[in-house]
Amino acid sequence: MKYRTLGKTNLTVSVIGIGTWQFGGEWGKSFSQPEVDQIIGRAKELGINLIDTAECYGDHLSEQMIGHAIKRERTEWIVATKFGHKFHGYRNRTNHWSAQEVLDQLEDSLRALQTDYIDLYQFHSGSDEYFDQDELWTMLDKQKQAGKIRHLGISIGFNDNLHQTDAATRVGAEAIQVVYNRLDQTPEERVFPSCIRQNLGVLARVPLASGYLSGKYKPGATFAENDVRHHHNQAQTLEKLRRVEEIKRTEVPEGVDMAQWALAWCLAHPAVTCVIPGCKDVAQVEANAKAAELDLVRDDHPQARLHL
Repeated sequence: MKYRTLGKTNLTVSVIGIGTWQFGGEWGKSFSQPEVDQIIGRAKELGINLIDTAECYGDHLSEQMIGHAIKRERTEWIVATKFGHKFHGYRNRTNHWSAQEVLDQLEDSLRALQTDYIDLYQFHSGSDEYFDQDELWTMLDKQKQAGKIRHLGISIGFNDNLHQTDAATRVGAEAIQVVYNRLDQTPEERVFPSCIRQNLGVLARVPLASGYLSGKYKPGATFAENDVRHHHNQAQTLEKLRRVEEIKRTEVPEGVDMAQWALAWCLAHPAVTCVIPGCKDVAQVEANAKAAELDLVRDDHPQARLHL
């Protein structure tokens, strides 16, 4: 495993993290606690130390499972979670953005995670109207002073949200989370330059483009109704899978696993600190971790290597 410092924080994070939306049950599978324990335990053995979750991956369900899995070794993990929504059921969430509502969510997350502090607490894909609340950020700063939050971050809801990215330093945020992958390079235009200027850490979410960049799916693939991909635009999915076939044929070296290549491709951008792919089992954790071993040079960023 390789490690980088998350922006201006003092957090040293593995370049491969664990995304945990799937633990909330919206990716076509329900998880038992022993399954989560095995996934997280194996990740630790492989040197992974960052877990990203959220208040609305289930009603704090993902957080509860993570909390149980790491409670005996809490200090060895960097836990990132989020705020702003409440889960009511499959693909059913409501917004909760007032300072008091977020404070309540923070306390619920701390209880679910069985911890006294959160390493990175992130504004979760909210609108600029919700973001521009001084009362909210004042409350969060007080929670930092109280030791319940170590660092603040912003998980931007769309990939060109320069308003929130540019305001990060002003509101006390030190990291940006954004969708970034070989099929969606939008952050490179404006968001990443802003992150570099402010020395913000970057967590690249959906680095495998919802699994499409795994190379496992052919054009025309279908997904179960309880899999969020079932609800993606079918024409767009078809086009993505056609592009994936072309990328695999023209860009992925012979003998290299496409999913591992796709993770290393993200990490080769100088702005990116860590990728946070999801995983459904121990085998996927092991495969994701191997991406850290790839020494990838990108033609568009020849100065950037995975070893940075």
